[in-house]
Amino acid sequence: MKKYQTFLKEYPHAWTILYFVVYLSWFFWLEGRANLPYHVIHFPLDDLIPFCEYFVIPYFLWFVYIAAVFVWLFFKDRDNFYRYAIFLYVGMTLFLVVSTFYPNGHLLRPAGFTRDNIFIRMVCFLYWADTSTNILPSIHVFNSIAAHMAIVHLPDFRYKKWTVRCSSILCVSIILSTMFLKQHSCVDVILGIALGAAMNQFVYESGCLVKAHDFVGKFVCDHRYLSPAFARKIHSTAKDAEV
Repeated sequence: MKKYQTFLKEYPHAWTILYFVVYLSWFFWLEGRANLPYHVIHFPLDDLIPFCEYFVIPYFLWFVYIAAVFVWLFFKDRDNFYRYAIFLYVGMTLFLVVSTFYPNGHLLRPAGFTRDNIFIRMVCFLYWADTSTNILPSIHVFNSIAAHMAIVHLPDFRYKKWTVRCSSILCVSIILSTMFLKQHSCVDVILGIALGAAMNQFVYESGCLVKAHDFVGKFVCDHRYLSPAFARKIHSTAKDAEV
């Protein structure tokens, strides 16, 4: 218990991880509706994109990519961790809401495979574990953009060209993999990129988070008499998160 309390005192932003409890519960509930009627997402360009099983490698690297940036920021850069968390959580929540009220999916997956190799087997596992429903927009695309933007805006990595270049290559490869594996329609990808660009503008370019922090700080100072202890807690959290 003492170690746990020490950890929370050193990393007070650990509470943000609780979001994944909500997200995963919601996500698996949506996956449980995969056998219900849904709107088919399809665009003529999808038929021109060939299936390529080798893209399963960057597709699975997505999990490492997103988690590695999350963990590194968690322990090394609290301010940018909050920005990254806001970037991820807002988009992921929006996708869940869209899938809840607009059940969607597509029927682009190959009916069968004429060859057998380790990559095909990995694709088969992917198809079994992740159904082709709740795909609009693409979380793979959006989160990849979030991770890359976090790296681009990190002072420690901003001037390390190879780090940024490798991140760019991985980000683009993951985005392409969603279409070459027939996991997503190009419509999902385009909307994922559009939302990623919008969130990048909000989180990193517009200064909205700093303005929100100033607003909260002013509100707390003006209403400190309501609850001094609560006001100090809010002010401390706002100072840490810059929101």
